[in-house]
Amino acid sequence: MVKVRFAPSPTGYLHVGNARAALVNFLFARHEGGQLLLRLDDTDTARGRPEYEQGIYDDLRWLGIEWDEQARQSDRLARYEEVAEALKKTGRLYPCFENEDELAAKRAALIRRKLPPVYDRAALAMTAEQRAAAEANGKTPYWRFKLSDEAVSWNDLVLGGRNIKLATVSDPVLIRADGTPLYTFTSVVDDADMGITHIIRGEDHVSNTAVQIDLFRAVARAPVPRFAHLPLISGGDGEKLSKRIGSISLKSLRKDGIEPAAITAYLARLGTSKDTAPLPLSELAAQFSLSDFSRSPPRFDAAQLLGLNRKLLHHMPYEAVRDRLPEGAGPDFWESVRGNLDLLSEARRWWAVARGEITTPALPGAALPVIEAALASLPAEMTPQSWKGWTAAIATATGAKGKELYQPLRLALTGEEHGPEMAPLLSLMGSARAARRLSACVAASAHPG
Repeated sequence: MVKVRFAPSPTGYLHVGNARAALVNFLFARHEGGQLLLRLDDTDTARGRPEYEQGIYDDLRWLGIEWDEQARQSDRLARYEEVAEALKKTGRLYPCFENEDELAAKRAALIRRKLPPVYDRAALAMTAEQRAAAEANGKTPYWRFKLSDEAVSWNDLVLGGRNIKLATVSDPVLIRADGTPLYTFTSVVDDADMGITHIIRGEDHVSNTAVQIDLFRAVARAPVPRFAHLPLISGGDGEKLSKRIGSISLKSLRKDGIEPAAITAYLARLGTSKDTAPLPLSELAAQFSLSDFSRSPPRFDAAQLLGLNRKLLHHMPYEAVRDRLPEGAGPDFWESVRGNLDLLSEARRWWAVARGEITTPALPGAALPVIEAALASLPAEMTPQSWKGWTAAIATATGAKGKELYQPLRLALTGEEHGPEMAPLLSLMGSARAARRLSACVAASAHPG
């Protein structure tokens, strides 16, 4: 069975890049009838926070991404130690004692000689006595994995064929001097133990893949997973997205009123040739294929995301939003305003127009006759049908028509130049509120300032 994983670190809030990785893994699993594992890479205790972990759960559930299994690396430290001991016995994991200054000097010397700055494996030449002497002098070893002397090839499901000669790569550090296992190590052990069949992640991990394949072969008898690396999303300025760009974090998008279905519909096809469309997750999964993704970095287009959000809102039933509308807002209000919303958060402004207070505009003198005639002929009770007869009476009294008639009325009644159709909005507003606004507008226009 296909099994994939999404493995975030709880060191920050999820951004659209994280969400895309989670979504693609989820859609692939559902399309293949497989499983999705949510694994928290939570060994970075210095930067990890409970609120970030909870934020991961909240954001994924908000997007509709469900996982079939859950694990956390902090529960598996004994397992990492067990595998590390096995690698030490075979000589694949060896102790090193160089400090950062010594390593930097070695790299600089190689670069001056125009050679690749690859670790020279000097620690492997140390005798048992030399290692003991180093430890007696207060040095604590960190541990490197001895890479195979071969080339590693794989057929990336997005990027195509890849081949990396391990001789061009430094033996990776797997265990710090304080005993903390590093991502390269823990990730491979977890993927092997948990039966991961496909690893779908960002292109920034390509450089790790050859090393991880070599390590996977050393620690597991299971087949090496297949890999798919998605080109990283770029922002409007072409830069890579970062967890630190709060304006495009999921938390920020959620607060701004972007619908989760707009985000999933957008991200599911970002970087593919398929048109984005406001489709449910089930339909996106049915049509999903890794072969659709381009090898070029896609650009995050906020305007396109907003357009999808607009389409969703314009067709969204009242029941889907009732709990997020202002208190008292009913189906009639939603039907009258949804066609003018880009974000659901904008509904609050129109609720204030319908039932709250607005800033009284001062209109030019030429518009005053229209407002005065409107006040004089205002129906005692407003219904959606009242608008047509009322504006006809105002037109007869003033001779105004078109923009000269409707623009002053909209401004006086709503404080806005554009917005929802006036007939249903006026019905929600009621005659008494309309009268107060018209009177205030007459006063403000007659005595500006």
